[in-house]
Amino acid sequence: MNNLLRLLGRRLIALPIMVIGVTFLVFFIMSLSPIDPAYTALGEFATPEALEAFRVKHGYNDPFLVQYGNYVIQMFQGDLGFYGIGDQNKVTELVAEALPITLSLTFFGLIIAVIVAFPLGVVSAIYRDRWPDQVIRVISVICIGTPSFWLASLLVLAFVGGSIPVSGALPALTEDFGGWFMRMLLPAVSLAVPVIGQMTRVVRTSMVEELDRDYVRTALGAGVPRSVVIGRNVLRNALITPVTVLGLRVGYLIGGAVVIEIIFNIQGMGRVLILGIQNNWVNLVQGGALVVAIAFIIVNIIVDMLYLLINPRIRSV
Repeated sequence: MNNLLRLLGRRLIALPIMVIGVTFLVFFIMSLSPIDPAYTALGEFATPEALEAFRVKHGYNDPFLVQYGNYVIQMFQGDLGFYGIGDQNKVTELVAEALPITLSLTFFGLIIAVIVAFPLGVVSAIYRDRWPDQVIRVISVICIGTPSFWLASLLVLAFVGGSIPVSGALPALTEDFGGWFMRMLLPAVSLAVPVIGQMTRVVRTSMVEELDRDYVRTALGAGVPRSVVIGRNVLRNALITPVTVLGLRVGYLIGGAVVIEIIFNIQGMGRVLILGIQNNWVNLVQGGALVVAIAFIIVNIIVDMLYLLINPRIRSV
């Protein structure tokens, strides 16, 4: 518990620094855009005086560091700016609607990947070099070589007009779980398949390494049942590496979910970014990219904590 609290304290102290680093990178890249936010907001018929007044009002004529400092202050106050014409359309409100959808799709895909990959990896390691292992390894290679966007396109073509919806409104999770589940099933499967292939191989490798250790041979030689050794010791030790890799895969899933949402017409962060790009709304693109990056950082902190929960004997770093 002390290790866990120390780790949490260190990560919480580092979180603002990481957030500022991410915001600076995103803000700097977006500052290189040739798009004039004033022209985008006011339209092509705006007078030069109106354009200049807009730039002055929103600080676009200020030096880069001044603009960045003001943006960070507003961000920590929960304000990511506005998009469109006028000051009515807040980026924060649109992101607040879209982010839960993207996160729910991400973790749905993650759950599918874990449920499928971990048993496959364990079985593959237990039956090493026998026919179950060979079959699972072939399946994992096929999964790794299957791009999510390509699989998503095939699933749309295969199920359009079928019993599993590929478009349409997304029911609320708390009000219609069955409808939400069916609407999210194909996108989640599209996200999960490549991760299943990767995680299956990682779990197998980690399990094989643990099964070859001296303590396993000693326990088996002492008469301890193989199922007990695997269940109580091998699995727990072997899960450390897969959990670490899984944390990195969450970032892939969040980024992949943005693309999958467009294919399946889900109104998540993908819609936010595409809407910003299509309409040249810099604040919206910047806010969307920033929120996705921060979500990835927070997920990695959670994974670090799970790392210690699985094996408390590991020293926090």
